[in-house]
Amino acid sequence: MTFIKITEQDSSYNHLEKMSVNELLTNINNEDQTVAFAVQKSIPQIEKLVLQIVEKLKNGGRIFYLGAGTSGRLGIVDASECPPTFGVPHELVVGLIAGGDTAIRKAVEFAEDSTTQGWEDLQKFSISKEDVVIGLAASGTTPYVISALEKCNQNNITTGCITCNKNSPLAAVSQFPIEVIVGPEFVTGSSRMKAGTAQKLVLNMISTSTMIQLGKVKGNKMVDMQLSNNKLVERGEKMLINELNIDQKEAKELLKKYGNVRNALLNFKK
Repeated sequence: MTFIKITEQDSSYNHLEKMSVNELLTNINNEDQTVAFAVQKSIPQIEKLVLQIVEKLKNGGRIFYLGAGTSGRLGIVDASECPPTFGVPHELVVGLIAGGDTAIRKAVEFAEDSTTQGWEDLQKFSISKEDVVIGLAASGTTPYVISALEKCNQNNITTGCITCNKNSPLAAVSQFPIEVIVGPEFVTGSSRMKAGTAQKLVLNMISTSTMIQLGKVKGNKMVDMQLSNNKLVERGEKMLINELNIDQKEAKELLKKYGNVRNALLNFKK
């Protein structure tokens, strides 16, 4: 199959430096509006991967996001938001980035070019066939990610990916590839833009739908969320007030006693 790196193709716009601020913003926004439609076309691929993830997690497995640069950072963001949102352990969804934690804030030169570090990073977590590893790379050509997924396949570990090029080397080594073709970027090659947005949208879909399937949402509420700040405590109180028809004082006492909304609901009804 022919591999064309669409993410590196020339922008549909030229002479950006001559545009007014309004023109720049309008044109960027016009491009961004195409991203959700590109994601929509990939829903069948996303569904296949989510079904695999749900099955694995129900049997004690974990999700690992593996990427470099923007893609790696997006995986870390999604992983870090699962515990406070859904009350799951920090070890359930893990984000790894080429170059380690330093690379979250600053680019680590040539880290993404390693063909051994990705697998070594996964091994630190005693990766096993119970887990799912999702490679993140807009280009679909990152050695750090590709080589790690190859090793996962050799060890019977389920693999998926999110990329923005069709028929990429990364998709070729992924059992459940997700390809979101957003086209050339507004600034040629700047895949932190539309490609980054696409990856973020897909990550939202994967983690949210998985957690709902695992029973971490009741109705449409985050009943297992961690009450880690005043805003979330107030949100929890409102959930209890609306669900149980009680006043704020009683809701506050229930939350304090039982720790989260789900436990408060269960024990109140008992």
